[in-house]
Amino acid sequence: MAVVKATHKFARISPTKVRPFADLIRGKTTEQAIDALKYLPNRGARMLEKVLASAIANAEDRGARNVMNLKVALARVDGGPSFKRFRPRARGMAAPIIKRMAHIHVGVEAPEL
Repeated sequence: MAVVKATHKFARISPTKVRPFADLIRGKTTEQAIDALKYLPNRGARMLEKVLASAIANAEDRGARNVMNLKVALARVDGGPSFKRFRPRARGMAAPIIKRMAHIHVGVEAPEL
């Protein structure tokens, strides 16, 4: 079985906001995964849905048949680089603000191409 992957690097969302949705779709068929993500009202679910659609398109481009029955073999969200900013606080102090990024990886398992 060949795993066909798609990645969204430097997504401007915290990895902790997307990881629960990656756990939700891992191991399901692509049709079940799309249905599960479609009705969730979260921005992270939208990003993961787009990466999953890209992985499906990549598998179809490589010659996989019946792409809705492919299995989601890999759904991983890694931390990316962070923007460091500072917010002024009382008595001349400053508090850090860390704007995090994520790398979203999705792989679908296709039969031998």
